[in-house]
Amino acid sequence: MVPADEFQLLIDLIYEAAVVPELWPTLLGRLSGLADGAGGLLFTANLDRMRWAASPDIYPTMIEFIRDGWAAINPRPQRMGAVPPVGFISDHDYFSQEEIDTDPVYDFYRRRGLGWATGTMFNVPSGDSIIFSFEKAYAKGPIERKVIDFFDQLRPHLGRASLLAARLGLEKARAMTEALAEVGLPGAVLRGPGRLYAANPLFEALIPELCYDRPARLTFSDPIIDRLFADGIDLLARAVVRPGPQQVCSIPIPARDDKVPMIVHLLPVRRAAQDLFSQASALVILTPVDRGAVPTAELIAGLFDLTPAEARVARELSGGATIDQIADRSGLSRETVRTQLKNVFAKTGLTRQVDLVALLSNAGLPRQPR
Repeated sequence: MVPADEFQLLIDLIYEAAVVPELWPTLLGRLSGLADGAGGLLFTANLDRMRWAASPDIYPTMIEFIRDGWAAINPRPQRMGAVPPVGFISDHDYFSQEEIDTDPVYDFYRRRGLGWATGTMFNVPSGDSIIFSFEKAYAKGPIERKVIDFFDQLRPHLGRASLLAARLGLEKARAMTEALAEVGLPGAVLRGPGRLYAANPLFEALIPELCYDRPARLTFSDPIIDRLFADGIDLLARAVVRPGPQQVCSIPIPARDDKVPMIVHLLPVRRAAQDLFSQASALVILTPVDRGAVPTAELIAGLFDLTPAEARVARELSGGATIDQIADRSGLSRETVRTQLKNVFAKTGLTRQVDLVALLSNAGLPRQPR
């Protein structure tokens, strides 16, 4: 179907994309074009969340496909997962013509000029299924056998590239945590809905006293902290579906016995849509809090992701000011100050003004009863 030198170039590009994830969209487009296709897709199918890459020509359709919930009911991964293919397959290998004509997902494709595809699936050690799919315009008819044979020749290389990329992803996650250990910070990388993916020795030393490595997700021993942590994970997961400003969640951990108070920072791992093999979804960093003075507003804002106005209210309160005094000094209404204080409570995980003062003063975080 293609000259030998062009075929060898494609193989080289496949292994290059395994190491440089940003190259997948261009490669998928090139492969699709050689098969008279309308776009190439690469995505993971698992219980955590779907990650994907797409060639530029089909990227807008894929955005709509994910955003409007079509991926959740897509029958193709379900059928392939039940009976994994040993090569590339076409629609008629897994579906009857009646199913194709009546399935709502196929209707979605057809209304956008698509509706035929060839794809294959690989299972990698991380527990994920990696799917390659190449779409074709509906008007051009089903995928021809010669096209499937062409992709079958590339399939062993796509499979090895997937395995290589998955292993490199784990090494990247480990490198993240090791870098944090170098500066004395306990750190861990989460995958999917909060499962522990990699952790440095400083973080591992906190298990199980502070947190637990559960099969479902990382949990904290304190139920209030764990609830806030779960909310943070959910916030990051929703941001993946509907991207917006970077979301960061910060949660205070009270001092206890001889342990200093700490702040849990939960941050998204960016570029996940491109580096879809890494599995890293969030980074957890624990920052010890050992200070002897009321912190600056800038430090408060940085620790808890407060707006400048919220940080000023928090600092004024920690310095002994009342709500009325803060309102008079800032020229704001008392109701506005109360609203800002309510936001501070929500972001710090506290409910009482006395605890907020203790959090930001010499006393550190409020001590947790045993």
